[in-house]
Amino acid sequence: MTSLRIFVLSCLTVAWMAGGTLWAQGYTVYNTGASADGIFDAQGGICLMGGASENDDGMAWFLERAGGGDVLVLRASGSDGYNNYFYNDLGVDLHRVTTVVCQNANASSAEEVLDLVHGAEAIWFAGGDQADYHDLWQGTPLNDAINDALATRNIVIGGTSAGMAILGGLRFTADNGTVYSDEALDNPYNSYMTLDQTPFLDVPLLAHTFTDTHFDNPEREGRLLTFMARASTDWGIAATAIACDEYTAVCIDPSGEARVFGESPQYEDNAYILTVQCDLDNPAPEVCTQGQPLTWNHNGAAVQVWRALGNAAGSPSYHLQGPVNANAGSWQRWWAEQGQWFSDVASPGECVFSEAGPCTEDVDGDGVVGTSDVMLMLSEFGCASGCTLDLDDDGVVGISDILAVLSRFGDTC
Repeated sequence: MTSLRIFVLSCLTVAWMAGGTLWAQGYTVYNTGASADGIFDAQGGICLMGGASENDDGMAWFLERAGGGDVLVLRASGSDGYNNYFYNDLGVDLHRVTTVVCQNANASSAEEVLDLVHGAEAIWFAGGDQADYHDLWQGTPLNDAINDALATRNIVIGGTSAGMAILGGLRFTADNGTVYSDEALDNPYNSYMTLDQTPFLDVPLLAHTFTDTHFDNPEREGRLLTFMARASTDWGIAATAIACDEYTAVCIDPSGEARVFGESPQYEDNAYILTVQCDLDNPAPEVCTQGQPLTWNHNGAAVQVWRALGNAAGSPSYHLQGPVNANAGSWQRWWAEQGQWFSDVASPGECVFSEAGPCTEDVDGDGVVGTSDVMLMLSEFGCASGCTLDLDDDGVVGISDILAVLSRFGDTC
């Protein structure tokens, strides 16, 4: 019996020491596929997923934009559940999939973790608790490395649930737990309404955007409307928003085209794109103060909303840059009166989500992205030094640059 006790105590000691080492390190790494980084051309883009379970078609869209390269999953709980799913289940060839589970803040400055970010063509944020993500990552070397990858290497980025919630420039942080629509509408400044606009993930298209998830479980229309009202009142921002039901994805390519993936018609998998009514002299809420129910009415048209049922082809689409250009879907108007949320059908909206950015794909400057631009790109294809047509600034004129031009082919600039 004495020998058995010694053996058990020894095992417990080893387990405790291993656990202590992992905690001091601050993270755990799981790798599937190649053991070292590879060089690949990422194609950029954003994938927003509403939570519960992934939509396979939206997920494949995300992985394909990694260009066959390295996918990094970042999370603060769980383990390696994405590795096999990404690497084997979706029919997309990848070099490797690596998951980093961040147990504490040490992970956010660890050289190994930063190296994985520097080598990734795709970064996926798992679900969890967005309050943890803000605490662990915001303002850290890891945060800087992710933003550098977005700015200089044209990586594709995405997330589900809490991982989607942190991708907007305007965020509900859930520091005090979740908030329900009736609570938000009844008092826009209640203790659960923890909002943040300080810099985090630098996704320019979503700089003034809330990204809300699990939109149908429970209904979250009222709270999202209140988030936007607070942005107007507190920060003077005419906020935009993208929301996804569970099992639904909005996938946005570098040109700003957002496609909605879901399982319609079998299921009601909706996505929503919201903009503040733009033809008002003063679109701010009529009443948005501490302890008072929200009123944001403007004759029943405070916010314009495009709603679309996602399908396997991702055919419903909405161009987020420049004039409104929506395919399929329907239009609504939302408002609040004395703490009650209302909606009604509406005419097609005209308020832009984001002004069109510089038309760098019009390389010959003739005002349209066309055949001549493609031919110019091909004339410099493979250039690796002193290139004039390296559109994504990755140091070489490659496939990603050609695809950038093709993605806007026919656009007027």
